[in-house]
Amino acid sequence: MTRIAVITPVSQNRLAHLHRQRRFLREVLGPHHDVVRIEAWLDSEPPPPFDGAVHVHVPPGRDGMRVGAGRNAAAEIALSRDVDLLVFLDVDCLPGPELLDGYVAAARSHPDGLLCGPVTYLESVQRPSAPDQLEAMTRPHPVRPNPATGVVSTAEADEYDLFWSLSFAVTPATWARLGGFDERYEGYGAEDTDLGRRARAAGIPLHWVGGAHAYHQWHPAGTPPWRHLDDILRNGALFAERWAEWPMGGWIDEFVAAGAVEPHGGGYRRTAA
Repeated sequence: MTRIAVITPVSQNRLAHLHRQRRFLREVLGPHHDVVRIEAWLDSEPPPPFDGAVHVHVPPGRDGMRVGAGRNAAAEIALSRDVDLLVFLDVDCLPGPELLDGYVAAARSHPDGLLCGPVTYLESVQRPSAPDQLEAMTRPHPVRPNPATGVVSTAEADEYDLFWSLSFAVTPATWARLGGFDERYEGYGAEDTDLGRRARAAGIPLHWVGGAHAYHQWHPAGTPPWRHLDDILRNGALFAERWAEWPMGGWIDEFVAAGAVEPHGGGYRRTAA
């Protein structure tokens, strides 16, 4: 039996998604899974009582929610409970029927890797009520590889920026090599791209895990995400300090084209009013 920690960052405004994820996770568990569910609560107030998960409270910092710090704190608890595998699944994501089995199998064959399954972004009208409805909705995001079920494909060096933290898995040994998320990133954006870059720099292979599907539940979002503009500028500058280039380039270009952002000093800033 494999002992798995499922780690989920949580906030009050995603409670409906969280309840559905909890239920789906219970329904996809197999008899060979021993799951420790750890929820990292990111709001100012501590979480409401819930006896089906371990809770850790990581309140916001000066610049917003500390998602990376929450994942790190949850992982620390998981490691203290002698888990064999860390599975990170964002609150917006539903586990597909083969997600846990896929990650477990991939971790056995590729224990030193950063493991990523395909992600389908559900449409607003798609509100699955049971895991057996997910197969018909499967439509993985086309920007990332989607290997056949049971196939693990190793990423090329230029694919590391396609690492998304909403669904991934690592062994405890690989997590220790990664060193967790950089907790200087607060608010929205760039902490996962930074982790992918650090994995590449450390020689940790990135693997695409066929069949380990996650399904991102719909919620309103802007393209580009205007409400996160200041976070993107701040975190983008932090990323650029380390990697000498800006992340989220497509969104930055759209902000510039809209006249809200301008190049400045090798980076970007809000356009003066």
